[in-house]
Amino acid sequence: MMVNKLTALAVGTALAGVLATATPSEASETRVLQMQAAWPASLTLYENFVFFAERVKALTNGELEIKTMPAGQVVPAFEVHDAVNRGVIDGGHIWTGYLQGRHPASILFTGGPGGPYGLDMLDHMGWFYEGGGEELYDEFWNKELKLNIKAIPILPAGPQAFGWFKRPIANLEDMKGLKCRQTGIANEIWSRMGFAVVNMPGGEILPSAERGVIDCAEWVGGVEDLRLGFQNVWKYHYSPGVHETVTISDVIINGDVWESLTDQQREAIQSAASETFMRWWVKWQKQNAEALKELREKYGTVIKNTPPDILTAFLEAWDDLAAEHAANNPFFKKVLESKKAYASIVVPSKRFYFPPYSLIADYYWPREE
Repeated sequence: MMVNKLTALAVGTALAGVLATATPSEASETRVLQMQAAWPASLTLYENFVFFAERVKALTNGELEIKTMPAGQVVPAFEVHDAVNRGVIDGGHIWTGYLQGRHPASILFTGGPGGPYGLDMLDHMGWFYEGGGEELYDEFWNKELKLNIKAIPILPAGPQAFGWFKRPIANLEDMKGLKCRQTGIANEIWSRMGFAVVNMPGGEILPSAERGVIDCAEWVGGVEDLRLGFQNVWKYHYSPGVHETVTISDVIINGDVWESLTDQQREAIQSAASETFMRWWVKWQKQNAEALKELREKYGTVIKNTPPDILTAFLEAWDDLAAEHAANNPFFKKVLESKKAYASIVVPSKRFYFPPYSLIADYYWPREE
């Protein structure tokens, strides 16, 4: 009997070891979520999506996988939100600013012109997680838009450049008459300022430029613009812009799908999104620096600073538009006031503790004339 008990114990121990080291497919069934991005696979924006999927798989030991798809594979780029809401796809990788036409507050959750109120990328995330922004975002999707969506910040693509032009831009007057690709709130602001604007996804910008549909364009800047080939059409590239000093995209998941996940899987998605946000961001800053060097040296792109009067005029127009939206939309007002309250504490404090970036940068790396 003792031998049999020892044998049974040995077999049981061995079996436990096999189960402990079993692959996910052997131990439990793998669940696959189908998700589509709002941008082409050629961009680093899409690489953010892929990195996130890889981290989710690793953090769930392969029990949850995300199949990533580029723009257009299931639905057009601007229709990802609705496709996720209807359950056509399980999730998406998107920029909420594309919904500006549906609700003015959409831009405030991506950041907004000037932050707003001077908020930078980390300040915005501070407001989101520590200032009530996350709760407002859930309210935005589920009550304001009435869409069955859970959204999580994942992609910090900013600050963004002012844009690309076929000729030099010395002041605000030089932009008049040009047909420029803009999107989100920038589209509305430039239109109010009397400029001709055209709204389109990133993948359509270059073909439109080649056909003469547009004269200039704003997309992202740096490596994203380089990969899309704007330097082959336009010679002049201007930065900075104030339209998207802070601009953050999200991973969105159908609400029913989100609720059907286990607690551990939801935690893994949240953790993977936070990790992706930081890891991709620091890599992207280096890629942008390298791209700027390549644009200058290889393609002869003329890199210039945006004339200050354009930036100031844009912020003034934004303030007027924001005041109008706040007067007409209670939820927009609530979100805007929430961000202003957070900024009133954080921004003055940072101005006191943080030396101006230009002070140390100019000491070691004086501006090129």
